[in-house]
Amino acid sequence: MGSLLPAITGTMWLYIVWRFVWPMGSRVWVRLGLALLLLLTSQVHQITGRYFGSLASPEVPHAVLVVLVWAFAFVLLLSILLLLRDIIGVLVWLPLRQSGRWVLGAPAVRLGLGVLALGLATLGVWQAIRVPDVRQVSVTIPHLPAALDGYEIVQLTDLHASQLLPRSWQASVVARANQLKPDLIVITGDLSDGTVAARVDDVQPLARLSAPDGVIAIPGNHEYYSNYSQWIPAYRALGLTLLENSHVLILHGGATLAVVGLTDRQAQRFGLPGPDLHAAMQGVPVDAVVLLLEHRPGSAPENARAGVTLQLSGHTHGGQILGLHYLTQRVNNGFVSGLYAVGNMALYVSNGTGLWNGLAVRLGRSSEITRITLRAGR
Repeated sequence: MGSLLPAITGTMWLYIVWRFVWPMGSRVWVRLGLALLLLLTSQVHQITGRYFGSLASPEVPHAVLVVLVWAFAFVLLLSILLLLRDIIGVLVWLPLRQSGRWVLGAPAVRLGLGVLALGLATLGVWQAIRVPDVRQVSVTIPHLPAALDGYEIVQLTDLHASQLLPRSWQASVVARANQLKPDLIVITGDLSDGTVAARVDDVQPLARLSAPDGVIAIPGNHEYYSNYSQWIPAYRALGLTLLENSHVLILHGGATLAVVGLTDRQAQRFGLPGPDLHAAMQGVPVDAVVLLLEHRPGSAPENARAGVTLQLSGHTHGGQILGLHYLTQRVNNGFVSGLYAVGNMALYVSNGTGLWNGLAVRLGRSSEITRITLRAGR
């Protein structure tokens, strides 16, 4: 994705210059200046990644990063709005031309799209970086042991601790999760962005997560971008039980809940073990309720056939922008947000608690702290 990013953002910039900047009636030097400013904005990730940390974790002050992600969101949304205008224009061009009512190319429409993009970018970034609300989810599981009926799990995922979502934000999430007083807390990957040295202070609030049956985490794809081998002891020092193709058994009122955790397939690019459900489930009792933690949801059909009862995933961020979420759904085997029935298995895909700074905008796909309640049913 990193190698494709300049081409994608460069195409967005060219389209905006062609369809928005150049048709303006301003002097040439004004249009050239605006085009240059938009070029720098479209390439902000490449610039900060090269000179201020990395693409995954630009090390600039929080306020500066908020402004930068807002400016990039404006460019993204303006390019989308212009494209939609032009698609509509193609569909209605002939009848409007013939009636003399062609208005989509008018300066007022162009200005309106610019103002709309600014407003949506402001709303979208605010939605992206605010502390999420709690989403209540009830999962009915056939033949669930009576002891686990009403069992509560809080799922956090895609926390992406960074300069954008720093220690104060992480602390607020932790406080809100603890207030729910669940039986178990799970974190389904992408806990942080950046090196241990850069993020050690930002992830410290995770040490305060508390639940009677523990706090269990798995790696996501972003863990492997910043020397994952150093993050393993750092996460465990926070009191997190880190599962890597392994499981733990939780005895609750005479019933057994097997929590199985997988690595992410990104691990294989770095010479580390990829996800292996067969190895992770070795020794799981046949009568146990199997809760699988896997960062990506795409392997749900295979996991269902292997006997998993409930899978919790993240990674998709819910698609982040309503409408564009269909693209995210397509590349994740049809799973993007919410509760799915996959064979005899239930799958819940969280919209994510946080997100990566590379696309810090949410419109119609809100972030969440998820409280999942298990219910017995036929």
